[in-house]
Amino acid sequence: MAKHQSDVDERTNLAGSNKFEMLMFRLGKDNVLGQSELFGINVFKIREIMAMPQITPVVGADKLSLGVVNLRGQVIPVFDLPAIVGCKPETGLNILLVTEYARSVQAFAVESVEDIARLNWSQVIPAEASGNAKSLVTSFARLDPDANGKQHLAQVLDVEAIVQMVTPESDRHTVQGKKLGAKLQMRGDAIVLAADDSFVARSLLEQELKALSASYEIVKSGKEAWERLNALFEVAEEEGKSISDKVGLVLTDLEMPEMDGFTLTRNIKQDPRFARLPVLIHSSLSGTTNEDLVRKVGANGYVAKFEAAELANAIRGAVAGSASA
Repeated sequence: MAKHQSDVDERTNLAGSNKFEMLMFRLGKDNVLGQSELFGINVFKIREIMAMPQITPVVGADKLSLGVVNLRGQVIPVFDLPAIVGCKPETGLNILLVTEYARSVQAFAVESVEDIARLNWSQVIPAEASGNAKSLVTSFARLDPDANGKQHLAQVLDVEAIVQMVTPESDRHTVQGKKLGAKLQMRGDAIVLAADDSFVARSLLEQELKALSASYEIVKSGKEAWERLNALFEVAEEEGKSISDKVGLVLTDLEMPEMDGFTLTRNIKQDPRFARLPVLIHSSLSGTTNEDLVRKVGANGYVAKFEAAELANAIRGAVAGSASA
């Protein structure tokens, strides 16, 4: 138990310094070049890694579903990750990755697990660099050179997009304006500045902010958000205004290439120019460990993805709290 807590504390400290650990695995040969590539998922999303257990097929299930598995009394859906991304395992589906994402637990079958790599988010390149904005990959991680001096890339999967694709209840992740409550009130022409690397999450955020009648800008990383915030500060100064006249709220994911949400939040809260801006973290990385770190870096709130009404309440609360401060 002490060892487990030590591991959690160490990974929490990593997140606070713009670093993370990525589980790397293989899914088999792709359907285009016939190569076996490395894929990755943030270790914080992994609940358990195990040899493939007995799976119970479910009648009428989607072709991407392998069935369900009973893990210590919890029935968990299992999905064929190679089939989802277009790969064919050479040795079979040997390993099960049990993941926790956005208040739900699901498992993915993979061919093999390779390693855990400790990386800085600056080593991660947004997937838009590949020219495909709607890929199931959010980014590419530049791994440290191997023994032969060769540097490899690992594809960081967009778990949000994958779960929405394969989970039957994904329809609940929709935005229904009538259920969101009152419109958002912000001063002047202030915007909500939002950052998320998942195209699915950005689409949902756009629907939400439109339904709240909020002006907004949505970027794809913490680095982009930080640069945009600095640019807006310069505009405000030129106009004789404060940054609060330009930005009413910063809404950020945690996992993002180049700069994560923890680092973005800390940068904002430690900078006298921005310290009073409300920052709300909206992430699929749920759990008390992440919530404790959110408080540590000074965020004004934390909402686990994706419940539209809960997010709307949190947005209104953060903006109202800032206005009365």
